[in-house]
Amino acid sequence: MSTAVATYRPSEASPRLKARIAGALYLVTILTGIFAQGFVSRTLVVDGDAAATATNILTHKSLFELGFTVYLIEMACQIAITALFYDLLKPAGRSISLMAAFLGLAGCIIKTLSRLFYIAPLFVLGGAHYLNVFSREQLQSLALLFLKVNDHGAAIALVFFGFYALLTGYLILKSTFLPRILGVLSVLGGLGWLTFLNQPLGYRLFPYVAILGLLGAAALILWLLVVGVNEQRWKEQARLMVVYES
Repeated sequence: MSTAVATYRPSEASPRLKARIAGALYLVTILTGIFAQGFVSRTLVVDGDAAATATNILTHKSLFELGFTVYLIEMACQIAITALFYDLLKPAGRSISLMAAFLGLAGCIIKTLSRLFYIAPLFVLGGAHYLNVFSREQLQSLALLFLKVNDHGAAIALVFFGFYALLTGYLILKSTFLPRILGVLSVLGGLGWLTFLNQPLGYRLFPYVAILGLLGAAALILWLLVVGVNEQRWKEQARLMVVYES
């Protein structure tokens, strides 16, 4: 029965506390994402206009750098959430929870790497002497290209988050310690993000998919912060998992 000890120790943080921490981090992730993408990028990046975008970035350099910092905070929180959800949903299915965690982590890595292209325009437009071989128009176009790569990299990450949401939703449906409606919303949100398997389709449907995703996220965040999980049922399901696996 050593596996039972590894599964849950009384001295560990309670599942309810972990759920509330996950809810708080999830809220930070949503707010930082909205600020960085919905405010900073929308304010400074002018679609199809490299000159205007470059002027905005150089004029509001501090805001652009703040957007990068906020993006990094968003991804740090996302990675922590992935780890916490693996632990919370493990009693509903250890293997599937681990698979979901790997998919979520892959999405985090891709999205974090794409942010290198977000910050790259500052180096391109910084006036370094080794860039004098390029004209100003070429540098401005290159900066806009990097920002486009950043957006498409984030879109690729959404596919992995879609698979992650599907598996997470399945585990919530299978669990006895979280409401099934949260699992349904997670599955629907995951299906929405999977439209980015075809990026043109994903971008066309994004306003509707984003609303559905935010609805599911808001419901999950509210439940985790206010209620957490049913701790007694969580422990019961964890014990049953240990007995089944032994």
